[in-house]
Amino acid sequence: MCRIYFEENEELLDIRFDNVFKAVFTKDNPSSRGALSKLISALIDREVSVSVINANEQPIDNIRDRQIRFDIKCKTESGELVNVEMSLNPDYFEPVRLEYHIGRLFTGQDLRGAGKTYDDLMEAYQITILAKERFFPDKEFLHTFEYYDPLRAIPLNGRSRIITLELSKLEDVVEKPANDMDGKESWAVFFRYLTDKGKRYKINEILEHEEGIAMASEVLIHISKDEIEQARLESELKYELDTQSRLAWAEKTATKRGFEKGMEEGLEKGIEKGIEKGIETTARNALAEGIPLNTVQKITGLDMDTIKRLANQ
Repeated sequence: MCRIYFEENEELLDIRFDNVFKAVFTKDNPSSRGALSKLISALIDREVSVSVINANEQPIDNIRDRQIRFDIKCKTESGELVNVEMSLNPDYFEPVRLEYHIGRLFTGQDLRGAGKTYDDLMEAYQITILAKERFFPDKEFLHTFEYYDPLRAIPLNGRSRIITLELSKLEDVVEKPANDMDGKESWAVFFRYLTDKGKRYKINEILEHEEGIAMASEVLIHISKDEIEQARLESELKYELDTQSRLAWAEKTATKRGFEKGMEEGLEKGIEKGIEKGIETTARNALAEGIPLNTVQKITGLDMDTIKRLANQ
């Protein structure tokens, strides 16, 4: 692999966008597979090699049905199960969501068959990169969660882990010399500052020290030069941003109207009824803006039958 170097004014695709992230790490070539292996190895503190990738790609003709968040499910040669995802703007329910998905990943293993025991369960990792919003209250950009006794600080030493990277907490890390950064810091800085031309020199320094990041950059350059691939990514990105903007507008306007109307009804029929009405108003306005039904369900928490009823009114 030739040495990768980015010019100071070179325009690069933003790898923090879900579809670009997924495109870089799921190509069927040695650089993409090697980059994913190196990323996972850095975050779980053990050298692994990815053998199977299930990228969960939606059919291209169903682009409007795509989820805003893409995930990469994979399996290492030694059997560990890993789910990696880039989350541009995490939701408030992120902790419970991560717990749910690591549970599904871990318990999805098949123990049926003579001679199998719980010792046959492989380690499972849920890795989430939180791109923009500052989520946890401390200043640490890296967190690893596992089951433990909080009163006595005794870990269960189980086989499932949740790992998060918060890219909004790298102000001090990016000032370190590249050769003083560990693998986790290098990857985090790469994701956060790749498109920041003021930090381009830092990215180039990292590329000299981190083979996996150089591999990811090689794939990114190829994608950027492929007009068809870039057009597809830009189409997905436009849909993602349009959907995000419509959701924000619907929540902003509907919440105000729903709250005001809900409070009026709450004075007569009770606060609970008013809140319920406000939520339904939020759903109705979101549906009027063309937001998909499953997305409206995530926003409001309403059951699908109620959402379908509101959609037909």
